[in-house]
Amino acid sequence: MATIDRLDVELLSRLMTNARAGVAELAAGLGVSRTTVQHRLRRLEEEGILVGFQPIINLSVIGLPVQALVSLEIDQREMPTIIDGLRELPEVLEVRIQAGREDLLVHVAIASLEELQRLTAAIVRLAGVRKTTSTFTVSTPIPYRVLPLLSDATRHAGWGRSTPAP
Repeated sequence: MATIDRLDVELLSRLMTNARAGVAELAAGLGVSRTTVQHRLRRLEEEGILVGFQPIINLSVIGLPVQALVSLEIDQREMPTIIDGLRELPEVLEVRIQAGREDLLVHVAIASLEELQRLTAAIVRLAGVRKTTSTFTVSTPIPYRVLPLLSDATRHAGWGRSTPAP
């Protein structure tokens, strides 16, 4: 299992705030050397903690204001085929396998409720899909976040190797 400390969390926090920040800017803000930042970033990537950088897109602004979570009850023997079919639908943002009554949770973005009806009809046509249930997203008061969790997980960790935990 990979481990992180408070310096890693602060570095990740600054990257989440401004993914365009350069190594020199990050180092200055953290009060560490550029080499430290470069090594930390490399280690976080190599250990699979930091898996990439991507822009956050406001889909409403580009005409896709409706987001929904579509739960699927499926024939689990068909799961790989169903997932491949979902991958082909451009409106599908994410698919999660679940334990519980529904087997898959599909996050979608569409232009209208009529488009959602068309999309769910296409999903039901996938071999092995038994039933769909849609829930609409009205707003997102807490967007996806990990920093509070990381801060809590490292509350007893030090600030790098030279500064042990308090």
